[in-house]
Amino acid sequence: MSRIGAWFRGTAAAAPSPTASQADLRAKEIAAMEDAMAGASMIMNDDIDGAEERLRKGDSSFHHLGIGVCVFMKSILGFEKAIMVEASNRLYECENTAWNEMKKAQKEAGSAEERIYPPGSEYALVIADAQLMSAVVGVLHESLTEGIKGFYKLRKAYVALDGIMQAEDAYMKKKGLRNLSKDQIASSSNSISAGRGNANDDTDDTDLEFVDADEAHPGAQATQTYEGHVADKSNPPAKELSKLSLDTNAAPRPSSTKVGIPVVNNASPDSDIFNNPIDSFVHSGVNMCFGSLLLIISMVPPTFSRLLSIVGFRGDRERGVHMLWQSSRFDNINGAVAGLMLLAYYNGLLSLADILPSEEDVKKGAVVGYPREKCSALIAQMLQRYPDGTLWRFEQARVLGNSKDLHGALRILKSNTNSKMRQVSALNNFEMAIDSMYVHDYPDMRENFLRCIELNDWSHALYYYIAGCAELELYRNAFHAEEKDETQIQLHKKKADEFFRKAPTVAGKKRFLARPLPFEQFVTRKIQKWEERSKELGIELVDAAGTSPAEEMIYLWNGSKKMQAPELEMSEKALSWGRLTAPEEARHKIKAEIDEQAVRDVCRAAVARSLGHLDEAREVLDSVLAMDKLAFKGPTKDDYALPAANYEMAVLAWAEVQKPELRKKADKADEEDWLREKTEECQSWLDKVAKWEAFVLDARIGMRVQTATDTLRWYKRERGWTTA
Repeated sequence: MSRIGAWFRGTAAAAPSPTASQADLRAKEIAAMEDAMAGASMIMNDDIDGAEERLRKGDSSFHHLGIGVCVFMKSILGFEKAIMVEASNRLYECENTAWNEMKKAQKEAGSAEERIYPPGSEYALVIADAQLMSAVVGVLHESLTEGIKGFYKLRKAYVALDGIMQAEDAYMKKKGLRNLSKDQIASSSNSISAGRGNANDDTDDTDLEFVDADEAHPGAQATQTYEGHVADKSNPPAKELSKLSLDTNAAPRPSSTKVGIPVVNNASPDSDIFNNPIDSFVHSGVNMCFGSLLLIISMVPPTFSRLLSIVGFRGDRERGVHMLWQSSRFDNINGAVAGLMLLAYYNGLLSLADILPSEEDVKKGAVVGYPREKCSALIAQMLQRYPDGTLWRFEQARVLGNSKDLHGALRILKSNTNSKMRQVSALNNFEMAIDSMYVHDYPDMRENFLRCIELNDWSHALYYYIAGCAELELYRNAFHAEEKDETQIQLHKKKADEFFRKAPTVAGKKRFLARPLPFEQFVTRKIQKWEERSKELGIELVDAAGTSPAEEMIYLWNGSKKMQAPELEMSEKALSWGRLTAPEEARHKIKAEIDEQAVRDVCRAAVARSLGHLDEAREVLDSVLAMDKLAFKGPTKDDYALPAANYEMAVLAWAEVQKPELRKKADKADEEDWLREKTEECQSWLDKVAKWEAFVLDARIGMRVQTATDTLRWYKRERGWTTA
């Protein structure tokens, strides 16, 4: 793995003693870096304890970063507050160690050696890496203050990474090696100047003036070497925050600071450009960090845009995805983390989305779509590198789920429960629980969600609630069975009641940016609604449930997208009013509630659409859109149903755009007009949802809207309807 000997053979023989001494220091640094990276890579092979043990034997900033990665992985996989605090502390130590080593590297750097990156860039990358992880932990923390600090750390990481990328770009241009193809990023000409001030003034990328602006190190002086920051100290942080933008289409902001979206170099890991291990580390690391940053910010739903405006952040999904793919080509911890980010994005976020490019468009290079074949190839590559990595098999199952092979996904998940990392076991188990729900295996669904309570403390309220949903369906099955078994009826009814009543009692223990978790709010309101209904109608709590809450959960996780016809037909039956268990008079009153009707119809429309019955879906949604908005106002009303219906109309319009057989028979000019009309129809429905007033699950619906907006922006650009 190491190329230390090959790197130094060409320089050590002719060098005088001081240079030889410098070469020894570089060799020591590279050895420490490679040892730390090898240790950190053990995480990806399901040996996080072994990784920590090995990393604690070293004292370099690379080893500190590796330990930080270990704790960070535990914190984001498990969402546990104590581990988040530990992660923050470890990453802060890493920042300080790297700062000192960066200063030392700059001071001792030789002037004769030609470099891609300025002296100390590898340590600046470590600092930015630690800041990026600290920011993610801060945003996931329960405190709004910590969240805002996290966004500020994102800003600092961005500025440092931008400086390194500018240096790389300048070197590539100098050597004539700059490689920016059409397949890389379609909008590069618009995006490079974003946030840099006047693009016409940026004529000399080799003019790199890096000035320290880190408030954690008072007294530091401006130097001619790389400090990892490009901010001008004359501008206070708040002013600088307001200037920063990651929006590739935003108008340039006046600024003396050169901060822009980086040009992506597409050089191979085997290229002579990266025969220096430090350059390989920096290049793969910057692409991983910057790509993650751009991607994460691009996924923030519209409801959080006000918070993000504090730091002026707007992401670039296409560029971020491309940078992550570039990093994933490198056989090191940076490449592995980039691979995980890509798979989490594709198999997680995009599994919730409906408005995406077609598979054909993805094969032609549509970056905003879901590249199933590339994901499978990436997982195969990672399993070769890390054959014991349960995380990769977990992602393998998710690819199958997204390919509508839920039973195949479950087979992998059930054989992947022996991870040494409890956090990975929790993820694997949650995916089993969700997939069991999609295939309507209610006993497994119940057991898996109850096991989530043992493995993870993120949202016990949600886990109890969905376990209750499984028991409710079993109760309804027993209640409506041709041969009734009173013992089974009462058993499942009692269990459902127990889980439903337990859920609100454990809600509110977890918060996100000082706000209650949306799903816990949803659960609490739902149970309160049923309790009020049961008192009003004189029936028991379980009988007061209306539209199948399990099917409602399937809709909210977009499970119908992963189902085949048999599962979808089972969902249709589960959504029948005939499944209710309340007496006839009470049943009639439940069915008459407007928001109850709306929830059921939104779920039915999604199922009909997934079965290809678009006209039926539109007819069902029209009945929801005709409902009075005021009927959804109230502390226990299901207020998400109306904006969800608007979103579903956007999905139907996009389905017509994507399916040639649905287009009207006309000449090519008329067809183009029709496509444009349908695309604008889709956009108008999305705009309505994006501007909707706050509702309980607005962030969840908002993520779908954000992805859809990116897709339409890509589609319009591809058709030549816009240059944005």
